[in-house]
Amino acid sequence: MIMGTKRGAWQVFLTALMASLLVGFVSTAAAGEECPRGALDARYCDWDGDLVADPPADPADWRDPAQLTFAYTPVEDPATYADIWAEFLEHLEAVTGKDILFFTVESYAAQVEALRAGRLHVAGISTGAVPMAVNQAGFVPFTLMGRLDGDYGYRMMIISHVDSDIEELADLRGRQVAFTSPTSNSGYKAPVALLKAELDMDPDVDYEPAFSGRHDNSVFGVYNFDYESAAIADSMLYRLADQGLIDPDQIRVVYESDPFPPTAYGYAHDLHPDLVEKIKDAFFSFEWEGTRFQQEFAASEEEMFIPITYAEQWQVVRTVEEQLEAMGLD
Repeated sequence: MIMGTKRGAWQVFLTALMASLLVGFVSTAAAGEECPRGALDARYCDWDGDLVADPPADPADWRDPAQLTFAYTPVEDPATYADIWAEFLEHLEAVTGKDILFFTVESYAAQVEALRAGRLHVAGISTGAVPMAVNQAGFVPFTLMGRLDGDYGYRMMIISHVDSDIEELADLRGRQVAFTSPTSNSGYKAPVALLKAELDMDPDVDYEPAFSGRHDNSVFGVYNFDYESAAIADSMLYRLADQGLIDPDQIRVVYESDPFPPTAYGYAHDLHPDLVEKIKDAFFSFEWEGTRFQQEFAASEEEMFIPITYAEQWQVVRTVEEQLEAMGLD
């Protein structure tokens, strides 16, 4: 018993010593003129090399706000999605002990800017906007929606109307292609990179780009002959069909990609670590069964929150961005 007590005390001493040394190392490193950051903005450091911003080295800079602001990626009807997320946000409130405000955003840029300015604490950010949110606003993704078997993802589609003469990628040359916004992966980045890689086609040279602002606008635009073709996320097509808003038989799928990761959910890098753990727990302990939340995302076969890392799951997206940079479209 005495030996056990001494060993325990020694372990406590070693643990405290290592923690002290670690804090000293981080503080010293942070005090230096430069820190490892890779693609991160100058206001952030990445000492552990996981490609996302580290928490501030000084605990005095950790934020623990009385109210948490949550925003979901811009969608066709933000007010409707406030209701869809209501049950989850009640759960988040119960687990964190914080008041929760649903923040309606109209664009990817506005969402990232709110995060960077400290007005947004927890968010679901669209695939293509995640690198910008990580690098420019200190976003730390940790989960996404997936299936019960652990699989996840959506596919980028290029679509035309069934009565159109656009039947394959080569038919897009000299034609109009609708995109959502320049920050969208499936709505802009991936299809532009694809057309360059497969057919050496550049926007404004070999085809006419148009911007609809949102995936649903692109689908409706093709459906109503407002656009000749459009690049979208397949989940939006399925969702609108499931809601009875379009007849999917009137849409031709010209191209379908391999899967990309869907919307990432994460938090601001400077939140208090204890609060971060509660936020993570709220996502992973939420019961989907019987909720409106479950009904909404069933169309895209999303059934649970799956833990992820930005370094691993967003590698394919970063590769697309590198291709766009090589094209001078970063």
